[in-house]
Amino acid sequence: MSRHASFAARSYRTHGIVLRTYKLGEADRIIVMLTPDRGQVRAVAKGVRRTTSKLGATLEPFMYVDAQIVQGRTLDIVTQAELKRPYGQNIATDYTLFTTANVMAETAERLTQADDESSAVQYRLFHGALATLARGGHNPTRVLDSYLLRALAAEGWAPNFEECAKCGKPGPHASVNVVGGGSVCVDCRPSGSLSPGPSTVSLLAALLSGNWEAIDLADPADQRAASGIVTAFVQWHLERGLTSMRHIERITE
Repeated sequence: MSRHASFAARSYRTHGIVLRTYKLGEADRIIVMLTPDRGQVRAVAKGVRRTTSKLGATLEPFMYVDAQIVQGRTLDIVTQAELKRPYGQNIATDYTLFTTANVMAETAERLTQADDESSAVQYRLFHGALATLARGGHNPTRVLDSYLLRALAAEGWAPNFEECAKCGKPGPHASVNVVGGGSVCVDCRPSGSLSPGPSTVSLLAALLSGNWEAIDLADPADQRAASGIVTAFVQWHLERGLTSMRHIERITE
């Protein structure tokens, strides 16, 4: 097989969203992408940090790109990349949007693997949330909380906010138990359960289902309470907190 034929055989094309980048050497970067068909892809973009590079602005975090990639021994290599949606442009200029997107990206990276076809669901959730964040129109905190709950649900960790997670009694109930899997009735309430109130639990149910009519109308106090519960669910299921969460600024208006 000729060198050209061997190169072509190892080459593949995919589209996805850049989750993060790492510096490599003096001019290269490692690009971490989430794709619908290959899961998480890690590839080197050679010379991308040089001012003359045509790929520099394309392969930035939160950009949606179409890329030509060659399989390598340790890391793949990006040979071409075309920008499809510049989500990162709007996000990078706003601190709240940027920190929110970083939490979402870290979550997506933690929940996906390379060559994992099941990552397609996580890809769709992340892509939809990121596009919503970049377009504006919804409170960034509510976009984040909805994404986090739905991303956990896609992994089989869906909390139950519609009925008691213990006995199935219809809700909404006034208490939530993170370890127990969601809202709990008075009879099943374990010690250590939270007591956010029925309106907060109803908001949590709306965040999980993506009911934006109800989410947008929610009271700021319920949002603050819901955000704390969402964070607790994430920490419980991921076993350690998200590093980027410490920089988040919750917007409650």
